[in-house]
Amino acid sequence: MVGGSYAAVPLYRRFCQATGYGGTIQRRESVEEKIARHAKDGTVTEREIAVQFNADVADGMPWKFTPTQREVRVKPGESALAFYTAENRSSTPITGVSTYNVTPMKAAVYFNKIQCFCFEEQRLLPGEQIDMPVFFYIDPEFETDSRMDDINNIILSYTFFKFSED
Repeated sequence: MVGGSYAAVPLYRRFCQATGYGGTIQRRESVEEKIARHAKDGTVTEREIAVQFNADVADGMPWKFTPTQREVRVKPGESALAFYTAENRSSTPITGVSTYNVTPMKAAVYFNKIQCFCFEEQRLLPGEQIDMPVFFYIDPEFETDSRMDDINNIILSYTFFKFSED
């Protein structure tokens, strides 16, 4: 009896965290934890998704910004690496910051960026060119979600904005 009541508190806490019962905040699984769990479970997916890349610069931003590749084909549960290239075409150093979006929007919940240059300041000297990696992962649960049945292409789009001139 004493042992049962001692174990009841941590068991109840785990139950509440797992279910959200009693207003307890549920712990979300990180991308790394999901990858490890699906690797351990041996999750295998068959469907292949074309991830297409888009690059834009805001008005007045004198950079050339392009994806290094137009498309990568990946199965849910796999991670992939892509690159974008930015070049400062002005005669002054410029710092830029990028934002991104994923379309279709309903697929964005399954698209996880593991490493990305978005929201980080990128300072380029006049004429300087850099390659920037995007390491991403499509959650294997994408394949089992019936709302994703009509999705075979995902577009990852970045836009660079001028942050400051140095």
